[in-house]
Amino acid sequence: MPKDVPPRWDRRMQQRLARGEAAALGELYDRFASLVHSLAHRVLGDEKAADRITREVFGYIWENPDAYDPKEGSMRSWVAGIAQSQAVARLRQAERGRGSHEELEQKVRSASAAARADFIVTSMPAPLRAALELAYFKRRDYRQAAADLRISEDEARRRLRLGLQLLSTANTLPLEDTTPPGYGPRSYGTRR
Repeated sequence: MPKDVPPRWDRRMQQRLARGEAAALGELYDRFASLVHSLAHRVLGDEKAADRITREVFGYIWENPDAYDPKEGSMRSWVAGIAQSQAVARLRQAERGRGSHEELEQKVRSASAAARADFIVTSMPAPLRAALELAYFKRRDYRQAAADLRISEDEARRRLRLGLQLLSTANTLPLEDTTPPGYGPRSYGTRR
């Protein structure tokens, strides 16, 4: 299944969900459950909690299909935003009273940045991701990456630079438990 979800697919999926098509929820789950689970697990570090968040996110989507607005962004981003916001809220709830407010917020920021970085990497085009994976996991420089990918050195540098620029935004976004307007219920996108 392709990584890039076309906007028409997003609109049709939202319409199918609004009509109450159970098959649409199954298709959406098949496409995005691993994304939701991995984001929740990255924030919470707990498999069972990530499973619960995954169920809650798809339950919310089933009950509130009109909360998604294709004009605001892709369905993938909307689903990921709900998952991340819910996971951060759960982290705050679990960590309340276990340290200072500053320590809690630092933990939330770190977990959120890591989850955003994971989302960015899985969402970036395959050529950029392949170049970054060679550089990071296999410790290849741009010349070696170019040879491995059978592309020019200039193209390898370009891909690595673009991939790193995208990845660097993981730490520059606002504290992520604020979702864009219309992207999830207040409990998924507001501070607690």
